[in-house]
Parts: sequence; structure tokens; C-alpha cells
Amino acid sequence: MRNTFGVAGRGKFYDETGAIRDVVQNHLFQVLAFLAMESPTSLYVDSLRDEVVKVFRVIPPITPKNLVRGQFKGYRQEPGVAPNSEVETFAALRLELDNWRWAGVPFLIRAGKCLPVTTTEVMVKLRRSPLSRGPANERNYFRFRLEPGMGISLGARVKKPAMALTSMQIELTAVEDQPGDEVGAYERLLTDAMKGDALLFVREDAVEAAWEIVEPILGNVGTVEIYDPGTWGPNADALAKDVGGWHNPQ
Repeated sequence: MRNTFGVAGRGKFYDETGAIRDVVQNHLFQVLAFLAMESPTSLYVDSLRDEVVKVFRVIPPITPKNLVRGQFKGYRQEPGVAPNSEVETFAALRLELDNWRWAGVPFLIRAGKCLPVTTTEVMVKLRRSPLSRGPANERNYFRFRLEPGMGISLGARVKKPAMALTSMQIELTAVEDQPGDEVGAYERLLTDAMKGDALLFVREDAVEAAWEIVEPILGNVGTVEIYDPGTWGPNADALAKDVGGWHNPQ
């Protein structure tokens, strides 16, 4: 999740919250759960919620070594922000799921303020074929854009039209929905609440399990690195080095 804007006049609130509490523990963990969960047995609300909880319960608590925190330059001059604030406006973290399906597969989350674009995307990099002759960084992938608009794309390596056995990257977009007059997120939730539809609401045990995952990295753990607005935040390359680095959406 990336935003081009800063704290938008919410300095006092944000200085008591930070990026991990603001969007990682709730919004982005829900995206992670929907990606990693097994198929629910039905569309009954607790069938979906049960699978979400199962995901959170197999994620070990995140350690500080798997976290990079940053703060955009100028944040401490925002109204309501402490002049010596150590609160993060950027967080990059790495976690894993201890179950049979996802054992050994790293999940990386990155969110921040004052980054180059405003978007939420999920990039799923596929494992390379055992007999692949291409470079190690050449992988097929699925890319899901959640906002703005909605998109589902497949990235694949195909042979270049030449004699040499070399490949090139192409991307096929199966779904591309541009922003329109769709219902806003909070409007949708309030409407569902009034109708008694709990499908999009998080159950208490899932909330508690999510907090247990991030508890070791709360409270300004480690140093906060200053980054320039309009960049991709502080250097978090070490977290994603073995999977070909971070994906920077366009």
C-alpha cells in the first residue's frame, strides 16, 4: 500500500498510531489472509472468517530483524507531531506462514506515506521451473491491483522472435476496471452494518491473532530512518533480496 500524500492534517492521531497500527495490522493483513487462506466451505460468514483466523494463527510473531521503519523528511514539522517523534510513516516487513502449503514462502509487506504513487497492489511471484535456463531473476507472476481501480494481470516470460533462445517479459491483463462511481469503502461497510451483513467485518479472534503477530515490533522498536518524500522509502532491500527485490508499481 503506497500513498503520495502525507498525514493530511492528522498529525496528532498519526503520531499516536504509526504505519504498522494504521494500515499493516488491519488492512494489509486482511489482504494477506485472503491471498493465503484455503477456500471456505461456503459463503456463510463464519466459513470465511474461520479460514482468515487459520492464516493468522500460523504466522509467528514478527521479529525486529524482519522490519524496516522509516519517516518522511518534514514529518516532525507537521501540526500535532512531536518535534523528536520516532513514529514510523513507512514500514516494510517480512513474515512466513508455518503450514504445509506456504512453508518456506516469504510474504513481504510495504506501506508508507509520501511515496511515488498512491496504490495498493499484490505481486505474486511464481517459482521458477527446475529446468529453466533463464536468469534467476526471471519469474512469471500474478499482479492484483486493488486500488485505484481493479486489475488482474499475468506476467510471463516468452521467447523473443529470433534464433537465439532468449526470453522477454510480457503482461496480459485479464481484468482492468478503471475508477468510476463505485461505492466508497466506508460507505459499503456502514451499509452492510445497517443490513446486518457481517461478511466484510473481522471477527474478534482474528483481531487478537493479528495483534499477536505485530506485538514484538510495536513501540518504536529499532531506529527509524529518514527518507525523502517522493522516494520508495528507506533501504529495505535486504528483506527482499532472495526473491528478486521489491515490486515498485507504476
